[in-house]
Amino acid sequence: AGQDSHRGMTTLRHVKPRTGLDEVVGGAFKRRVSSWKNQIRPGDPKFPPERDRYHLYISYACPWAQRCYATILFKGLEDVITISIVHPTWQYTRPGQDEHIGWVFGDPSDPPLTNLNGYGAYSAEYSIPDFVNGAKCVRDLYELAGDTDGKYSVPILWDKKNKTIVNNESADIVQFFNSAFDEFAKYPDVDLYPEELRPQIEELNSWIYPCINDGVYRCGFSQTQDAYEKAFDELFNALDRAEELLSKQRFLTGARFTMADLRLFMTLIRFDPVYVVYFKTNKKRIDEYHNLFNYMKEIYQMPAVKPTVNLQHIKIHYLSSHPKLNYYGIIPKGKEVDLDAPHDRHRFPYEDYKKKR
Repeated sequence: AGQDSHRGMTTLRHVKPRTGLDEVVGGAFKRRVSSWKNQIRPGDPKFPPERDRYHLYISYACPWAQRCYATILFKGLEDVITISIVHPTWQYTRPGQDEHIGWVFGDPSDPPLTNLNGYGAYSAEYSIPDFVNGAKCVRDLYELAGDTDGKYSVPILWDKKNKTIVNNESADIVQFFNSAFDEFAKYPDVDLYPEELRPQIEELNSWIYPCINDGVYRCGFSQTQDAYEKAFDELFNALDRAEELLSKQRFLTGARFTMADLRLFMTLIRFDPVYVVYFKTNKKRIDEYHNLFNYMKEIYQMPAVKPTVNLQHIKIHYLSSHPKLNYYGIIPKGKEVDLDAPHDRHRFPYEDYKKKR
């Protein structure tokens, strides 16, 4: 594809911008794989782990991005990996040029934004602008890196030295943070993906990802009743399976907190405030599952997790960014839930994830 200059960034011709809302086939939501899959490894000639070389772009609202941020805090990499956090409300990224909507950057001092229909007033509180590239929207970053895929998603792990995207797949990024930067980490002994538990973690991921993590989106973005009901049934069968598992042990693999738990938590924390209403996942709330609810509270209360949970951004994003699903951008008040209330997971054995086996 040819290139031309646009707002100081590189713009690729013939790239059709799209969002997750465009990934519907036959009425069913089918998420496409991430397009940037470079690896960071010790000794790698192109992308070696280095202090202050990489920058993470996230949304507090995005479950995939939030788990990357949480992994930074679990490992103590706050002084190694810099971070920017987008505004919660999607906006037009090239007004007058095309109809793409997506993530934009904001400063907490900026005036509130409306939704795309001109309704609501959504603050940029807690956002962190792009102080690395000066981008106005996430799309700018993809075009600066020469992207040809057209899905301008977060998270993005950015190489400040080569001015390009390293990777935009959260499953890869959390692995980089878990092990590749240990020489710079405050907590190098923390291991959320211990080798002896990896087969178990991957088996758990094989049903938690499609049925729960992605399952809520398959419910919410379905365009036929059959697709919705299939996703709905698979979602609640999987939640029942997780509830049963957690009735016998503290975490998904047993006594030790792992990446599998971090993955499941990201959906659980959004479930009652957003998905039950917005994605029509209304068979049961998480606070109606005794074990899942207490498990969620324990993980929320972990020092590396709580700072990454911003329910204001979560609710605003989902409920203001999809004009077809919520025209006026009304944010439901919802039920007050004390996530800091005591949990009962102490009844099960616990193995410290901060110590390598």
